[in-house]
Amino acid sequence: MTPRMKKTIFICLLGMVAIIGMLHYLTPGYMILFHDTYRRLSYFPIAIGAILYGLPGGLIIALLSCLSFVPHLLMFWFQGPQAYYSELSEIFFYLAAGLVIGLISSRENKLREKYQQLSEKLAGSYQRLHDQATRLVQAEKKLGQARKLSSLGHVSASLAHEIKNPLASIKGAAEILADEVGPSHPKHEFIEIMRSEISRLNNSVDEVLAYCRGQQTLNKDRLEPLVDILDKVILLLAPQIREKSIDLTCERTGATSMIQVEEAAMIQVLVNIILNAVDAVPKKGKIRICHTQEPKGCRIDVADNGPGIPSEKFEKIFESFVTFKEGGTGLGLSITRKVIERLGGTIGVGCSDMGGALFSVFLPDKESLAN
Repeated sequence: MTPRMKKTIFICLLGMVAIIGMLHYLTPGYMILFHDTYRRLSYFPIAIGAILYGLPGGLIIALLSCLSFVPHLLMFWFQGPQAYYSELSEIFFYLAAGLVIGLISSRENKLREKYQQLSEKLAGSYQRLHDQATRLVQAEKKLGQARKLSSLGHVSASLAHEIKNPLASIKGAAEILADEVGPSHPKHEFIEIMRSEISRLNNSVDEVLAYCRGQQTLNKDRLEPLVDILDKVILLLAPQIREKSIDLTCERTGATSMIQVEEAAMIQVLVNIILNAVDAVPKKGKIRICHTQEPKGCRIDVADNGPGIPSEKFEKIFESFVTFKEGGTGLGLSITRKVIERLGGTIGVGCSDMGGALFSVFLPDKESLAN
């Protein structure tokens, strides 16, 4: 009950007491039935006041009821002691009713306040337990993921070590082919792509081995124009794109030819994102790549007309071992985000205007990164 409501009820009780007193005063003394009714009605404001306001409220309303009863009491002054004392006893009953009900109500109010405090403490304890349980579940999830990553690290180290030898043989074979296929040959471009990808794969293997040994690797990746890197990735994924007859379009806004990024890192990022789009779209689907020059960097958007990604899974999709396609490892987008964050950029996912997914990558320029 609000303080304003309590004040209104108290004023109403005072009005009831005043009305009962006026009825006693205006009703002739011989109308005993009416006077008996009025004095019994006086118990109602006393009881309500005591219940709502405790002992002080009960006594105040009782005293006011006694004062309003005085005009009726004076009518019996000349009728003899027996009649007068009989009416006078009503005053003591008023006071007794206000006192007893007020004491009971005050005690109940104290118990109610005590129970409310206990309830608030229990609610606080429950909230703390809930928070601790939530943190414990999160810690358990992180521990499970850390165990998976630890196992994956051991497997990766063994696998990387085994890849080194055949990779060296493939590199030697590519060098022999490069000597036989001159720059004027129409297939020379593919030989260069092969050599570049072998070199990138070799660097990745070295990084994995160094990471598993606890060593820090120095990034010796060279800077290349973003346009050239994107063209190289599209050429690299051309067989998959032709296999599904995908309509791939590239849109460029601003002086994107001036943007330079780390070649191997961006190839890894773009291959992961575009390959996901290729897997998502149906046969004869559509993929649109837009790269735009912005004041503090550049933005690359990859949109498709595939089934898209539900909004509640936007953030979860970048977690390790989370995949929504059959046969996926759940590591591609996780690695992609880590590579972009290492470059100082950000990656986000949303819905494209073609009905599918939209991946947006922002890479800051050198000046913004320095600041």
